[in-house]
This record gives sequence, C-alpha cells and structure tokens, in this order.
Amino acid sequence: MDERAKGRGDAQAVRERVRGFALELPGAYEDFPWGESVVKVNRKIFVFLFLGHLVAGQGDSPPTATVKLTDPGAHAHAMSAPGALPTGYGLGRAGWVTIPLGAPDAPDAELLCDWVEESYRTIAPKRLVAELDARAAG
Repeated sequence: MDERAKGRGDAQAVRERVRGFALELPGAYEDFPWGESVVKVNRKIFVFLFLGHLVAGQGDSPPTATVKLTDPGAHAHAMSAPGALPTGYGLGRAGWVTIPLGAPDAPDAELLCDWVEESYRTIAPKRLVAELDARAAG
C-alpha cells in the first residue's frame, strides 16, 4: 500500500479527507473567517484547516489541522506528532493543538478524523452529540 492510500503524504488529499469527514458530522458547516477554512457547529469552530502560508523567516508552512483535545491522552498523542504545537493566541491553554499535514511521519487521515470527532464532541451541543451516537449505533 502506498503512502497516499494510507492517508499520508499528500497534504491536500489528507486535508480534503479530514474536511469531508468534519462536514458529515451533525450540524457541521464550513465557514471562511480570515480567508481560511474552518468547520463549525452551533456557530463555534471545532476544526481549523489552514492551507499553509509564508512564515516570516521560516519559508512556507505546511497545511495544518487544528483541533480541541481535552482528553489528556489524545492531547498528549497529538502533541507528539512531528511539528505539532499548542495553538497560538492562547488557544493552546484550552487544549487546542495545531498539527502539520502530509509529512511522511505525520498522523494519517484516519487518526486526524478521530481527533476531529473528539473536538466536535467537545464543542457540539449535547443533542447533536446524541445524534452522532445514534448514527454510530444504527
């Protein structure tokens, strides 16, 4: 199986797979504040999907996914990913983690989708989380 088939390697393909997964969650919709893609539920962001940009003095940054992980184990796992950082603007203190996409040793799309679902469960209203659970059970 090649790297793309496992969900690694092509940052844009990984980003689109994660984006598609996020948009399938109950009540999820895409918005574009700051000209970048975010997915929201109940007017609250649960995943940022930045395409990457020029970082002063550092060259281009890779595309990233940013999720809120309040479970200590998931948070620690995400922070162990190569290049992962607590999210800026004080969001890192609340459990937000920014993860670069597409590097050979980056988390695969399936794991990223698991983290997106956890972020969704943290942000979404209980009735939508219950709807997600009902889908999974049915």
